[in-house]
Amino acid sequence: MSLPGGTFLMGTEDAAGFPADGEGPVRAVTLAPFRIDRYAVSNARFAEFADATGYRTDAERFGWSFVFAGLLPADHPATRAVAQAPWWRQVEGADWRHPEGPGSSILRRLDHPVVHVSWRDATAYCRWAGLRLPTEAEWEYAARGGLEQARYAWGDELHPDGRWLCNIWQGRFPTRNTGEDGYLGPAPVTAFPPNGFGLHNVAGNVWEWCADWFSPDHDPRTPLIDPTGPAFGTLKVIRGGSYLCHDSYCNRYRVAARTANSPDSSTGNTGFRSAADA
Repeated sequence: MSLPGGTFLMGTEDAAGFPADGEGPVRAVTLAPFRIDRYAVSNARFAEFADATGYRTDAERFGWSFVFAGLLPADHPATRAVAQAPWWRQVEGADWRHPEGPGSSILRRLDHPVVHVSWRDATAYCRWAGLRLPTEAEWEYAARGGLEQARYAWGDELHPDGRWLCNIWQGRFPTRNTGEDGYLGPAPVTAFPPNGFGLHNVAGNVWEWCADWFSPDHDPRTPLIDPTGPAFGTLKVIRGGSYLCHDSYCNRYRVAARTANSPDSSTGNTGFRSAADA
């Protein structure tokens, strides 16, 4: 869909935020018109690319990817846990076609966002499709949906009138997810109402890769017209949070929240949506 661009207030100084992530300061950013997908790229769309090109993702080449332990069946073979985040397991054979390992499949999840894709995989898809990843500024402008400095993509209340408007963790993380929003893992890309610009799931569901290198510092000399982030770095920006976010440790489903991962990393809660110049 086409967005008009213009000037918006990017970032936040919200007390609920993480200053160390570089969420602030709030700054006026001006963008040219651009296009962005209403939905994250689905398994069905990524399959068209992989089948047409024979592309193998980083997870397929490495032979494994990170899977949330709570989504693995009880009889799954032993896996190696991440020391600082033991709910993440290194699962041999996990990739975009097999989200929880060799015994799993996407055949009933073709409308779900593709996951276990690295930044490099996402950019390869975009090149094939004649598209690109959104810049971080474009992503936030689109995710705000025309609301100025709202905490979430729909306003300032997490669940207005008791309604869940995004796919995040409810209960006690990481041991009990009540699934009050209707999902324990990823939801279809069309799930939940769209924001004011018509974009679905810019909060929760899966993290989304952006084009920019990540830095927690914002150089005041950086032009604020169509910014593209630092010239170099080691990590790439991801935005939007995922089905694993919970306010007890990761309320990064807020629209200004940000974090990063290395360009070759893949997990079961990271995907992307594509963009293009107007």
